[in-house]
This record gives sequence, structure tokens and C-alpha cells, in this order.
Amino acid sequence: MINDNRAHELIVSGIHLDLTPSLKTYVQEKSDRLFRHEERIVRLRVEVECDPKQTPAQRFTAKGHIEIHGPDMNASVTTDECHKAVSLLVDKLDRMLRRRSRFFKVKRHRTTLPEFNPGLLPDPI
Repeated sequence: MINDNRAHELIVSGIHLDLTPSLKTYVQEKSDRLFRHEERIVRLRVEVECDPKQTPAQRFTAKGHIEIHGPDMNASVTTDECHKAVSLLVDKLDRMLRRRSRFFKVKRHRTTLPEFNPGLLPDPI
């Protein structure tokens, strides 16, 4: 699914789970927030997994992989409901993108010049 004629790409897949159209649209609506906050995202891959052997509190796992200019980001969330897992995953990826953005902003504005101490210089002749 291509988003708004841009280079953004969203891939939704289900593992041991049938993806319903409502779940696909839910993932797309939630992931639009990520595309709005960061324009350099090339591809977002969301995998929703259902493991019936796990306890009911850890049955659904949502994994997100963001391909971005720079190092890729991966996150995973495990909960008891599918929609809740997707929502928590998008929140986690959003926090990761904000932290990355703040890191680059601080790095860009950091002064790297050493402190100048005139007492250490020799006297002119």
C-alpha cells in the first residue's frame, strides 16, 4: 500500500493470523502518524503475530521495522489484544523516531571547539 503518492511504503503482514480489512485500515491509520512526523521513512513493515501456545496475556505480538535513511529501527510489543498491540507498537516507534530526531538536533548544535585559556600561552617576545 503506497501512502499519498510519496515514496513511503507500508507493508502489513499476519503470521498465524488472517488479516481482516478492518485490521489493515487500523494499521494504516495508526502508521500515518509516523509518516507525518518523519518524512525520511522509506518503508514501514508491520507484522502481527498470534501465538495460541502463549499465555492469554502474551498472545499477540506486533513487530515493526522502519527502513529510514540511516540505521533501520526495529521494535516489538506483546499484549493480549491485536489492536492494542498495534497501537502500542506505533507509540513505541514514534518515541524512537522522536529520540533519534532530538539526538541529531543536539549533535548538530553541539559546539566542538575547545575552551580557550589564555594563561596557558607563552608570553610574546
